[in-house]
Amino acid sequence: MNGNGLPLPDASVHPVNCARDVIDLMKLSDMNCAVGSASMNNHSSRSHSVLTVHVHGEDTSGNIIHSCLHLVDLAGSERVDKSEVTGDGVKEAQHINKSLSCLGDVITALAQKNSHIPYRNSKLTLLLQNSLGLCN
Repeated sequence: MNGNGLPLPDASVHPVNCARDVIDLMKLSDMNCAVGSASMNNHSSRSHSVLTVHVHGEDTSGNIIHSCLHLVDLAGSERVDKSEVTGDGVKEAQHINKSLSCLGDVITALAQKNSHIPYRNSKLTLLLQNSLGLCN
C-alpha cells in the first residue's frame, strides 16, 4: 500500500466534483500510458491503465451511498516472438501477459466458485478485487 492506502506504488488520488473532472483525469491517464512500437502494432500499449471513480452520495431516502467504478484499459497480450520486441520490451510483454493470465485465473476461480480466489497474484487483480467479486 502507498501513502494513499492504494495497492499500487504510482497510484494517486484526485478529488472530482463533476463529469468534466473525470474526463480530464482520463486524458491525463491516457497521456501517462506507456506505449511502444512492435512489428504487429506501431502504437502498442505497454501498460494497463485504471481510473477508479469512488462515488459518495445520498439517495432520496437519505441513505448514504458508496460505490466505485473502475475504467480499465488493458494492454493487449503479445507473443514475444511475433512482436519482435527486444530488451525491456520483452520484460514489459512478459509482465503484461502475466497480469492478463492472473486476471483470467481470477475469473475462472470465480466462475468455478472456488474457495480461494487468487487476487494477490497480480497488482491488477488486487486493485480490481472489489469489482471482480470480493466485497468489503
